[in-house]
Amino acid sequence: MREFLTLKDLFIKYRWRYAVGIFWLICVDSVQIILPRFLGYITDSFQSGGLTERSLLINAFYVLLTGILIFVFRYLWRMYIIGTARRFEYSLRDKYYKHLLELSSNFYNTHKTGDLMAHATNDINAVTMALGQGVVMLTDSLFLSIVTVAVMFIYLNKTLTLMSLIPLPAMAVTASIFSRKIHHRYKLVQDSFSNMSDIVQENISGMRIIKSFVQEDNEIFKFIEANKDYMNKNMSMVRLWGFMAPFIQTLSGLGFIIILWYGGTLVINGLLSLGDFVSFNMYLGLLIWPMMAIGWVINIMQRGAASMQRLNEIFHIKPDIYDRKVIDMDMIDGDIEIRDLTFSYRPGLDPALKNIDLTIKKGETLGIIGKTGSGKTSLCNLLLHMYNVPDNTITIGGVDINRILLAVLRKNIGFVPQENVLFSMSIKDNIAFGVEDCSDEDIIEAARIAHIHEEILEFPDGYNAMVGERGVTLSGGQRQRVSIARAIIKKPGYLIFDDCLSAVDTQTEYDVLTSLKDIIKDCTTIIISQRISTVQNADRIMVLDNGMIAEYGTHEELMKLGGLYYSTYQKQQLEKQLNEMD
Repeated sequence: MREFLTLKDLFIKYRWRYAVGIFWLICVDSVQIILPRFLGYITDSFQSGGLTERSLLINAFYVLLTGILIFVFRYLWRMYIIGTARRFEYSLRDKYYKHLLELSSNFYNTHKTGDLMAHATNDINAVTMALGQGVVMLTDSLFLSIVTVAVMFIYLNKTLTLMSLIPLPAMAVTASIFSRKIHHRYKLVQDSFSNMSDIVQENISGMRIIKSFVQEDNEIFKFIEANKDYMNKNMSMVRLWGFMAPFIQTLSGLGFIIILWYGGTLVINGLLSLGDFVSFNMYLGLLIWPMMAIGWVINIMQRGAASMQRLNEIFHIKPDIYDRKVIDMDMIDGDIEIRDLTFSYRPGLDPALKNIDLTIKKGETLGIIGKTGSGKTSLCNLLLHMYNVPDNTITIGGVDINRILLAVLRKNIGFVPQENVLFSMSIKDNIAFGVEDCSDEDIIEAARIAHIHEEILEFPDGYNAMVGERGVTLSGGQRQRVSIARAIIKKPGYLIFDDCLSAVDTQTEYDVLTSLKDIIKDCTTIIISQRISTVQNADRIMVLDNGMIAEYGTHEELMKLGGLYYSTYQKQQLEKQLNEMD
């Protein structure tokens, strides 16, 4: 199947384990092939009176020996085929997860979390079934069918053998028709499961909003509809499978009816011995299993192929951002220069940034203010190379940002985003996130600078307190300050604070900024805020408006201009006075 070509490297990796497993599976089938012939010989000996107690005991030993061999060989093929399928699952899930981490940030703007989770669970499980049970049934079906028919044709009765194969063409046509239908319907099942998973994920993440707006009933209705759609898609699949399995079994049963009638007639007329008739029926029993297994093989393989097709849609997506023609360097150092930068998130959209020309000297602090949507965060994203920019529009230390290794660039920049995402681990581990070697003293020092140390100590477990998913056990201001501590513990050469003090009061903001003075004096720092009090002490301040630089200068220079910066300052001062009066 073409869908599985994506896994060529994994097939090569595990080819010998599969080969050994198939060898042991063939050994089991070979022993099973011998047994009917052997029992037929015993039947003929019994009928002719040539069977003695001694020969009966010996034959019983042989039957026991075949049972033991089947037990041993069956254990071995399970370990090598089913066990390898589990190894395959492990490698495939690793491959999938690594690929997700390689994809650019923009990928996650257009793909839902629930859908990606469904790929990592249901789809990979379906592929594992195809590469485990599917391989077993396929090998079993082919080997048993070919060898059984050959033995029946060569050693027993040719006419009887040919008559037993009459249902096969009908079964082949049935298998072909159902194969395509199962593939299509199972893909619909997986798509529906992804949609339902996404609804659950969104609702759990946004549970506080749902409760705040009393939307429980609406969300329950949405889930019921998605759940009903998933059930209906599954029922459509079940109806198809429910018809196919007994239909194929009925066709295979026709072979038994033919053999019982025609074979019985041959025995009555003395044209076939009773032992050969017993052997023939046992062989037909072995042949019935592969015929019945065709349905299972089609079902499992088509489910696996449909899931692999869904996975391939992700695997075939290439990251927009990757290292290309990079320069071998371990760190970045020097001025940040932006020349004639115009940037849009997608072709056809209005530019988020227009004609930006800017120089940030090494060690300088730049403050950026502007209305929501003015392009402040977009500029941060470009400095972190989260999106591609034209060559030579952004340089750091004279090196084009497109020529700097992504790992080197981001390792040397401490970034505190607007959305302060914390992970489900301790406060200590969240602060140390991204730093390989740091002591407890380093963590505490970073927390002190971010003015969160005293509040951490108030938790029962202190720095070992678990913050919960996305940091839900902390307040917004606490999450922001833990994020600040996480950025400064890297001791980077460049710091970017993207409106990271919006959730704290003005006094805490002042305390944090005062503590940061000793840190940022040795760093090239960008502070983005909507509060002028946050940026007024910066070396230079840039006012962005509609993606363009509206004003640029020091706090005093901008105040003298009497423009956008001045009017914003006046409004905020008035708000401050009104709040103090309240």
